[in-house]
Amino acid sequence: MLATPADNPYQESRSGRLTAWGNALLGGHASPDDAAAAVLGSDDAHRVTGLPGDSPGELHGLTWALGRLRALGVKGLRLALPVAGHPLGLTGPAAFNAAALGAGEAVVAVGSTVGLVPEVEHYGPPGDRGVRVLWQCHPVEDALPADVPSLDEAERELADGLREATRLLVRLDVAGAGPEALQALESYRRRGHSEALAPGYPPRAVRVLESARQVSALLGIAAGGHGAAVSASEMAARREVLAPLERTARRAQVAAYNAIVDERG
Repeated sequence: MLATPADNPYQESRSGRLTAWGNALLGGHASPDDAAAAVLGSDDAHRVTGLPGDSPGELHGLTWALGRLRALGVKGLRLALPVAGHPLGLTGPAAFNAAALGAGEAVVAVGSTVGLVPEVEHYGPPGDRGVRVLWQCHPVEDALPADVPSLDEAERELADGLREATRLLVRLDVAGAGPEALQALESYRRRGHSEALAPGYPPRAVRVLESARQVSALLGIAAGGHGAAVSASEMAARREVLAPLERTARRAQVAAYNAIVDERG
């Protein structure tokens, strides 16, 4: 399903933060405490369970878990952003793929057969909600991740995708949909760029990720009920037209997050 503006499609995923800052730590560009704090973000707590050698139910903080991954021989982390019909970034087996698909995201360790899938818990009364995240570790296969493009390929696809997204927005009269659509687009344009990967990433990866987020933002606006289409059938037709661009944007995001590992490899 395509995201809507309310879903904030250009917000960094938790698996994206873990991939980026885990790679910064493993590459010597960030300290364990700084990496853990960046992965935590605005959440209240992150815990990791199921690492090789753990007792059942044993829990660890992010700093310890990242150090343990390094001790296990992990050389880098790769992001997966699967959706139904598109196992983007997954390596198998079926149990790990199913868990990652349910979460819509996962992290795959390079150099060790470990994959991490976040389970997000919201708690507390309305108006004072908190978020806890439990990273479940799964055995993964030592295989190339599914359908991840190179950074070169992703950048070429995005250039075409940006042109196509702009053309579709004009055709669908999104700009004429009133202040709501314009406000959503302006909110994206004016937002900060503090979530541009992590230290150690090449500038080109940062550029590709920002372009991918721009495409996702435009698609979110176009799919969110703005513009000339008003009937259910017209909205369905719009989503069908936009779906290939959503796929391109997700592929590019994964390529950007994985660049520091894939280019080194």
